Amino acid sequence: MTISERILKVLKDRNMTQAEFAKQVGIATSTISEWKKRKTNPTADKIMDICNVLQITPEQLLTGKGIEDEENINVTSRESCFTPYDIQLVQDYHGLKEEQQKRLMAYMEALKKIQSLEEI
Repeated sequence: MTISERILKVLKDRNMTQAEFAKQVGIATSTISEWKKRKTNPTADKIMDICNVLQITPEQLLTGKGIEDEENINVTSRESCFTPYDIQLVQDYHGLKEEQQKRLMAYMEALKKIQSLEEI
């Protein structure tokens, strides 16, 4: 099974549409179609984004361990510490444009500084 076939299997197991997946990863839906038609794989720079969206480890994606040998894929243990609100927050962040993401991160840094000053 290729990496792209594993991705498609996880999408099916998670009842996630290709459009939802593409939006969250930041790729065009046509890219997924190319993976299916040509049996090609995603570029290396998208592997972590793909794993985060699918809630699998890079090892699972690259080797198939835990994907090919299981009917349903288990959420990785690192995901279990996140609340649904945490997951939604990350998904919303990924939906922002890069400039908005930078502004949000700067705002969070400012809030942390204010918080540390209040603790003194």
